[in-house]
Amino acid sequence: MNEWEWRLLEDKNILDSLEIGGVEVRPGDHVRLRPREGGDVLDIALNGKIATVEAIEQDYEGKLHLAVIINDDPGRDLGTERQPGHRFFFAPEEVVPINVTADRDANSIRAPRILVAGIGNIFLGDDAFGVEVAGALADRKLPESVRVTDFGIRGFDLAYALLDGYDVTILVDACPRGDAPGTLYVVEPDLDALDLPDAAASIETHGMNPLNVLRLAKTMEKKLSRVLLVGCEPQDLGGEEGKMGLSEPVAAAVERAASLVESLVSKIIKGESLEAGSQLQ
Repeated sequence: MNEWEWRLLEDKNILDSLEIGGVEVRPGDHVRLRPREGGDVLDIALNGKIATVEAIEQDYEGKLHLAVIINDDPGRDLGTERQPGHRFFFAPEEVVPINVTADRDANSIRAPRILVAGIGNIFLGDDAFGVEVAGALADRKLPESVRVTDFGIRGFDLAYALLDGYDVTILVDACPRGDAPGTLYVVEPDLDALDLPDAAASIETHGMNPLNVLRLAKTMEKKLSRVLLVGCEPQDLGGEEGKMGLSEPVAAAVERAASLVESLVSKIIKGESLEAGSQLQ
């Protein structure tokens, strides 16, 4: 079953674990794929591959399926974004758990997983700030536990990424708060206030509204991990006709913001306290 076919099914239940061959399997565990005989060409190609369980889902008929991402897939990042062709579904009898206990012992001492999400519309002037910062970070060496992705205005994909087990998510976006253009902020949204009617007032954003994305993710996962916002005061958001390119003060803030994200990542990994709510010139 491919991703498109799976999305046609409704009323999916997400399970925390599943017993396979007497072993409790959870999302994040590794399995070896053993597709049933008589499968298609894809099943033959994937036979014997090591994969990571991304989710355990139950369809409307009560059948169980494991959504997996192939470990040696060069496009595995697309799998974590739930893109077709990089995320596959197998029945419990088509997988064999491997090194589950060892994997969990290693995960207990692993570095925190951090998602850095660049947000913005490149056709709206300074709204492209988050996209540019994601590009700048692509040229920097970050720890393996850090994933940097340009989400642009793909709010649905970002909402799903927020459910992928990251310990901290750092959103990077233009953030008008009334200060001088190019001013950088570090803000921690109050996730407990997302259900309040005036929650949108806590962070004033535009385009792909991060708060709306967080609300969507929260409807799918009642408790979200820590989220930080690295924001930049915009000068020109393009108006009704739009505009390509950042203004001078915002363009000058891109590398500073990339360094700020690096600093936050370092502190998170070291377990140091963060100064969320701060304003940086």
